[in-house]
Amino acid sequence: WEAVEKVSGQTDELRLAHGFLARALSQARNLNVMVQAESVMVFGGSDTALEFAAPLSEHVGLSGLYVLRLTLERRGAGQTLVLNRWLLHPEILTGGDDVPAWEPLTGEGNRAYDDLPIEMDAAGGAFGRTLLLEDVDAFAVAYYGTAEGEDEPGWHADWFNREVLPTLVRIRLTTTRQTWPELVIALPEQTR
Repeated sequence: WEAVEKVSGQTDELRLAHGFLARALSQARNLNVMVQAESVMVFGGSDTALEFAAPLSEHVGLSGLYVLRLTLERRGAGQTLVLNRWLLHPEILTGGDDVPAWEPLTGEGNRAYDDLPIEMDAAGGAFGRTLLLEDVDAFAVAYYGTAEGEDEPGWHADWFNREVLPTLVRIRLTTTRQTWPELVIALPEQTR
């Protein structure tokens, strides 16, 4: 019974992470914010990190639109998938005493927030860090869409500095104990 419960718990963790990613990405928004007097799109991603804007319900502290960033962080001998979230509000994005400033994910030496504790909530829930999955073996992301200068859509290893969201996001997420099929999520069609 204990072995069955252990395997069931591990399956539930991966299933919950997949479910959260599918729900959040299916509600992604094509938004720009002002950063140092420059308009920056709140969507970016590499093959190992992803950032986007999506609504979260009040169970996180405050309901509203958030910047959500998924990254792998080394914890001890293993890796964890961590969600950082900032309420899309100027006072939260610029940071403060208990909230680190948001810097857009660019793929060029972005600040790691792994010096902050996991399972952290600050500013009444307007900023937080949540452990989505432990013992991650792989977190690989790809983006399907038409890049500038291309005539046909295709899969890309990153999606930075684009005017539009990709059409699809493909995520491969496995733990050291378990492999699940790739998750392919259609992002909402949005016009600029």
